Amino acid sequence: MIPITRPWVGEAEAEAVRRPLLGGWLTQGPEVEAFEREFAAAVGAPHACAVASCTVALHLALKAVGVGEGDDVVTASHSFVATANCVRYLGARPIFADIQSGTYNLDPELVERSITPATRAILCVHQMGMPCDLVALRDIAWRHGLALVEDAACAVGSELLWDGGWQRVGRPHGDVACFSFHPRKLVTAGEGGMLTTADPELDRRFRLWRQHGMTVPDTVRHCAPIVVVEAYDELGYNYRLTDLQAAVGREQLRRLDAIVARRRLLADRYRELLAEVPGLGLPVEPPWARSNWQSFCVRLPSGTDQRTVMQSMLDAGVSTRRGIMCAHREPAYRREPWLAPLPLPESERAQDGCLLLPMYHELALEEQEEVARALSRACALAGAA
Repeated sequence: MIPITRPWVGEAEAEAVRRPLLGGWLTQGPEVEAFEREFAAAVGAPHACAVASCTVALHLALKAVGVGEGDDVVTASHSFVATANCVRYLGARPIFADIQSGTYNLDPELVERSITPATRAILCVHQMGMPCDLVALRDIAWRHGLALVEDAACAVGSELLWDGGWQRVGRPHGDVACFSFHPRKLVTAGEGGMLTTADPELDRRFRLWRQHGMTVPDTVRHCAPIVVVEAYDELGYNYRLTDLQAAVGREQLRRLDAIVARRRLLADRYRELLAEVPGLGLPVEPPWARSNWQSFCVRLPSGTDQRTVMQSMLDAGVSTRRGIMCAHREPAYRREPWLAPLPLPESERAQDGCLLLPMYHELALEEQEEVARALSRACALAGAA
């Protein structure tokens, strides 16, 4: 079976975990601090704060920029449900805008047309690692006095052309960017997340809130030469990353450049192999974007049944995933409040008619050929049916 993904881990990660295990500090501590410094340097951010997951990061980011009860946040329904859920955690309402058909990212024009009088922020998504049009979205946010938060869960290592030069996603280009270290991402710690920002006050809030609102971190208390008693001035959360996870993340971060280079090669190879499949739509990389190709998404020929193609490929030993979900179609959002001022045809078309193909660092070129053959046969069979 060719899996949809497989993390690139080895002896370096196994050896890294020995440091906190044998050092005796397992929870958030020196490994987390080092991971934050190294991650900030890798993406070019002034500040980076590690947390338990990207979901946690999005929650804290929206809270820090002032989103609260009764506010609206313009975002994508076409994203993992956590994007919309984090808006609801704060009592705010997701305002869903549609995506572009080629990049699967928010259409800036539709974002601006979806802004309501109660809108406090734009929450954009770098979907599947493809950078969204941050220049346009930043300008919209500035014109309307809104915060701009980036859901960069999939986008570590991706780049965009900014002020005449290539910069990595996470520098950040909005107020805050949020990353994931889930095993399906390029850099994994098993789980975990990171917030990057250029605003020291936002970074201070993240660090306070991630540890129960504790005014003196335990790393400071345990090393103090005098007795230090902490206070809890604000309601906080247990959103910490452990040193065990951070040790793995640090080793993974050293692999990032190689992982991105390999995935870009694999994406080019997929485009060559799939160019002749009749009616198949390939992803679009704008000239101002360099994707890390966290996922390679194809649009099936018109009239082709997605589930039939997936089953045919599974029978041939190739694992796939359906197009990215749409939160507004999920049962939970029959009960949760949301609004879509304009229709969402591209979002729904992408969910129903797209397929994610296997993509991971150690995917062999011969396996890609097998994937391409299986997809071509499956599309032909599904079309004939």
